[in-house]
Amino acid sequence: MDTKVLIIGGGPSGLLLSLLLTKNDIDNIILEKNTALHVANRIRAGILEPGTVKILKKAGIGKRLSKEGITHSGFNISFNDQIYHINMKKLANDTVTVYGQTEVTKDLMDKLAKINSKIFYKANNIKILNITKPKIEFTHNSKKIKINSQFIVGCDGYHGITKNFIPKNIKKIYEKEYSFAWLGLLSDTKPISSELIYINNTNGFGLCSMRSKTRSRYYIQCSNKEKIKDWSDDRFWENLYKTLPSDIKNTLQTGPSIEKSIAQLRSYVIEPMNYKNIFLAGDAAHIVPPTGAKGLNLALSDVNCLSSAFKSYFHKKSEEELKNYSKKCLSRVWKTQNFSSWFTNTLHNFPDEDNFTKEMKKNMLLDLINSNTQKLHLANKYLGKY
Repeated sequence: MDTKVLIIGGGPSGLLLSLLLTKNDIDNIILEKNTALHVANRIRAGILEPGTVKILKKAGIGKRLSKEGITHSGFNISFNDQIYHINMKKLANDTVTVYGQTEVTKDLMDKLAKINSKIFYKANNIKILNITKPKIEFTHNSKKIKINSQFIVGCDGYHGITKNFIPKNIKKIYEKEYSFAWLGLLSDTKPISSELIYINNTNGFGLCSMRSKTRSRYYIQCSNKEKIKDWSDDRFWENLYKTLPSDIKNTLQTGPSIEKSIAQLRSYVIEPMNYKNIFLAGDAAHIVPPTGAKGLNLALSDVNCLSSAFKSYFHKKSEEELKNYSKKCLSRVWKTQNFSSWFTNTLHNFPDEDNFTKEMKKNMLLDLINSNTQKLHLANKYLGKY
């Protein structure tokens, strides 16, 4: 079996890349180790930057996004038991869109199914046999299959195999593990606020988010050592209630969880994002803390850049964009890492953090709230405008 671009990983990054390549008549195949149902049901972030919305609409999957996505003109930051609004529309004349990653994934899967794209779900024992003249071997329905391609793209995440084929003497890895985690709960309850609330509280970080006008997503800060089995719904709601500002505590609607999970916080970057005929995109190359919801946006930005580079290569016989892919993407990656790290450090309580540091954070937030210049800077970063 032959193809031009072999994509390892069938999450939103791999799916979008396949769709964009197919629209440009570039033959491609996706290998995904999990089932389609597993991929479709993964719960992830839900805030799309305006640039991401444009990319998805350009790909031809904007219809349901335009109809069901919720436009947010701003977001809230809460500390000292007060809520402060960051009006992005007023400050930077732009908005974000609330539309869950699960919905983006389903839209992509539906579109690719309609155009009969080549996706192998439950592709087992994936092996990259050659990277100079790319050759891949895998097992599907108990049959061994080999694929020859011109390029391999790793959209297979932090735990994927693709990045391992960039030699150790060439790649640099930058990584930071945070000393706390996020405990998240999804429920069919009315959101406590019409826009997100990021909370810096004596009890730690909290986030009030949503997936729709009737579905809420909440997070609280917890220890890295916590186990999800130890958290009943009642325990979660009780701890969330403690983090909320006084003015809105009693408006919290509780209910049975649809999903609960613990997310470890990590910052990660690999350089370069390509080697010979292997290219990396999304979590395979970089991870940001979830504060500010940048992961999906950053991944789809990679894919948009890479699809353009492949279009130039296959249709214009130009290698320039492919050669500049890593440098161009990493410029945005590090700017995003800078923002996500700052936002995470400012809004969370770190274990063994002294009172001086806590007070400094409060005063930093006060300075932010009282400065239109700082608020504009924050609004632009939140919108993905670097």
